[in-house]
Amino acid sequence: MLPHRSRVAVLVFLLPPLLLYGVAVLLPILQSLGLSLFRWDGITPMEFVGLDNYVRMLGRDDVFWQAFANTLGYLAICLVLQLGGALVVASLLVALRRGRELIKTLYLLPAVISTVAIAFLFRQIYSLDPVGLLNQALDMVGLDGLQQAWLSNVSTVLVAVSVPEGWRFTGLYMLIIYAALMAVPAELEEAARLDGASRWQVFTKIRFPYIRPVWVTTAIMATTYALRGFDIPYLLTNGGPGQASELVTTYMYKSAFSHTDYGYASAISVFIVVECLVAVGLIIALLRRKENA
Repeated sequence: MLPHRSRVAVLVFLLPPLLLYGVAVLLPILQSLGLSLFRWDGITPMEFVGLDNYVRMLGRDDVFWQAFANTLGYLAICLVLQLGGALVVASLLVALRRGRELIKTLYLLPAVISTVAIAFLFRQIYSLDPVGLLNQALDMVGLDGLQQAWLSNVSTVLVAVSVPEGWRFTGLYMLIIYAALMAVPAELEEAARLDGASRWQVFTKIRFPYIRPVWVTTAIMATTYALRGFDIPYLLTNGGPGQASELVTTYMYKSAFSHTDYGYASAISVFIVVECLVAVGLIIALLRRKENA
């Protein structure tokens, strides 16, 4: 139990960031919640419509549900690439004796590159005319029949816009997981190996349970970032062709700035906040259930 003076000092130092968080995060959420109850084009007086924007969003807007389905697919691809890739690379780095710093730096580079540069890079990679890197690679291995305009095909565009986002942050999550794996006590692993445990058993019974708290935090970060993903899909396709790569975030942006329907866009933004909170709750509940099983 901290002394009274220490608790006061802690509160004093916590107050400025809490105030900043309230002004920068909570206040805009509350403003969006209030604006979502109105119909407003940004010029004429606001018209109170109650829950009409939410009824329209959840019951009458097919584009919204298409965007929501695309967001779930986008989320799944990003999580597989980011969490799965990060865990594999981090595990390999732990076993590596030389060149760790170089590999970590190379994997982290995409996270610090400009979003516009990444979008431009992948636009060139996916290009059909002139032939981009992906189609060139298919031609080199004799799969030229698979060459296509990846960003213009409704069957491939969602995966095509998800891969850059997944690739971009894999290095960041790899560093977090790598640091957690390095903190696993070596004597536990050595004792398990002496008892005849395989590498897979050491990983599943010792390493992963030990880094579970870090894994939960990383999963929450990756999930919330993916659900709020906007920039790369918007820059690559602007939600097209049709609504094949439309996400909830890009649809919200278009509702606000293309259709000047700020009340409806605010309702969608509130949905995104709720969506993120539900996702975080599900992750924590599932992991607690596994721990109690």
